[in-house]
Amino acid sequence: MRRTLVAAAAVVATAVLIAACGSSSSSSSSSSSSTTAANKKANIAYLSFAVANSYDAPMLAAAQAAAKDAGATVTVLDANNDPKAQFAQLQNATASGKYNAIIVQPIFGTGLITGVQDAIGKGIKVVNMDQILGKDLSTDQPQVDGLSGNVVFVPTEIGKKLGDLVVQACQANNLNPCNVGYLYDIKASSLDVAIKQAFDQATAGKIKVVAQGESFFTPAKGLAAAQNMLQAHPEINLIVGSDQGIEGAVQGIGKKKITLVGYGGSAAAMQGVAAGTWFGDVAQLPATEGRLAAKASVDAVNGKNTGGVDPVASLPAGGVVTKDNVKQFTAEWPG
Repeated sequence: MRRTLVAAAAVVATAVLIAACGSSSSSSSSSSSSTTAANKKANIAYLSFAVANSYDAPMLAAAQAAAKDAGATVTVLDANNDPKAQFAQLQNATASGKYNAIIVQPIFGTGLITGVQDAIGKGIKVVNMDQILGKDLSTDQPQVDGLSGNVVFVPTEIGKKLGDLVVQACQANNLNPCNVGYLYDIKASSLDVAIKQAFDQATAGKIKVVAQGESFFTPAKGLAAAQNMLQAHPEINLIVGSDQGIEGAVQGIGKKKITLVGYGGSAAAMQGVAAGTWFGDVAQLPATEGRLAAKASVDAVNGKNTGGVDPVASLPAGGVVTKDNVKQFTAEWPG
């Protein structure tokens, strides 16, 4: 280190002598250019899957706050759960010439790939956030060449942790047989398919899924699905799904003793786990994702590539929340 500093000092001294011999206008121009390059402003188009969703709102707020702190601007484009609208928004943002960075939060990741490639080809820095942009749902690494950042949770990891937690709940509550009602969010989505496949691998031979339903990420749909499952299969003694679905299931079980396991890390989940009405939850961090994606966008505009980041990887117990450790977690969205 000392050798490096001495060498650097010599270089600086030489540069000062050379500058003194040159014109003052040349020196001023060089300094100005260097400062501008180091502090280039990021003008970010933020492609939200649904601004009104309670999971997306804190993600967006955190991204906006981080961008503001960095002197960047954020323009929000809300697809409102419409993948075709989102693709059109991506094309328009790319063609507009207004943005040097785009954050995409895919509804269906593979459907945005060609649009992202087009944006990258035009020199726009693209950061993917939250959902996987590609076919492999078992990694947080970028799957599109030239992507500047990939801040995502890994669906197969959620499925495995969820399955392990359900097995733990069955054993802890002496549920034998353990008859499970499984709540998808959107059954046909690649996200749900990946989570369910990993869940099935983790629970193979240990539980029995006797009924399935869909919550569509809403407590109201979760309530209806839970009621239908319990009516058709009164033997169900555990229900598992995303937090919003489990919030609805809580309302539908009445006085029945049903074990509840969720994923999402919402305030509702943390309160339920702490109170003992939920057995456990697998945490997610939407606000952290938003903050990191905004930072990655600003960094990308200034020449730094972030690569793949899984925000929950460093959480206690791998993000698996139980009554024993719930105080170690902080919810980033209401549920």
